[in-house]
Amino acid sequence: MDLFDYSFIQELLDSSPILKAFLAGSLSGTFSTVLFQPLDLVKTRIQQSSMISEPRGQHSVGMMRVMNQVLRNEQISGLWKGMAPSITRTIPGVGLYFSSVHWLTNSFSDGVPSPLTAVTIGIAARSFSAVCLIPITVVKTRFESGEYRYRSITSALTQIYSKEGIRGLTCGLVPTVIRDAPFSGIYLMFYTQLKQAVPPEVLKSDFQAGAQFGCGVVAGILASAVTQPADVVKTKMQLYPSIYPNVTSVLLHLHERYGFRGYFKGLAPRMLRRTLMASMAWTFYEQATRAMGLK
Repeated sequence: MDLFDYSFIQELLDSSPILKAFLAGSLSGTFSTVLFQPLDLVKTRIQQSSMISEPRGQHSVGMMRVMNQVLRNEQISGLWKGMAPSITRTIPGVGLYFSSVHWLTNSFSDGVPSPLTAVTIGIAARSFSAVCLIPITVVKTRFESGEYRYRSITSALTQIYSKEGIRGLTCGLVPTVIRDAPFSGIYLMFYTQLKQAVPPEVLKSDFQAGAQFGCGVVAGILASAVTQPADVVKTKMQLYPSIYPNVTSVLLHLHERYGFRGYFKGLAPRMLRRTLMASMAWTFYEQATRAMGLK
């Protein structure tokens, strides 16, 4: 006789499709976060390089140069710095996002949302997730920068609150929402439309996962480019809140030092990471929800 009755869990999952969506989303997000964490760290270091004391007109630091510096100074494990807060944010964050998408899609459409509805659903779901998890996002960014010597996530949250208050725990919230909400809305719109363009027989064949991944890659490229300026602003505000107290201060600094290209620092690693991560997450999510009986 089993010591634990797993039928209770099965009954709970069967009675709650939103819980199934949450679990599927959390699993998909966790796997892709671990795999692509080095790209997120490299992106943060590139954006971090544009400090207020940087010489005017200095060229942007390249992705491979930053990666080589990390490997030389911190060894290969340094590429996964910030993994703990990344996972801490991803498990509830992606779960909240996918469960919100599932609930909103079934509440406000027939399961196949129109482009405008898809954008609205994506924005609402990601905004909710971003607001709930902004303190962990701040900690993650600071861990990745290497400038803050926090011992753990708990000590980081405690130190930030004691020195900077609630403002410190929520710094960069506006650009984070401006970054995440449009990305998710634009991504979901293109993803759903591209998937509808795929022949039904392909989505029912062995090439289903590949087709879904391809749709995700195309959707992610455009969504990443559109939202990159907000990501740069977010990073600066969270790393240097005393220097950049608001969005305007960052925008003025970037424009003065670098012109238009300053708003797109770290685009290459972020586009690569977000595109592959979102594609993999959605592909895994689609397969998981189908396995769980949601589709």
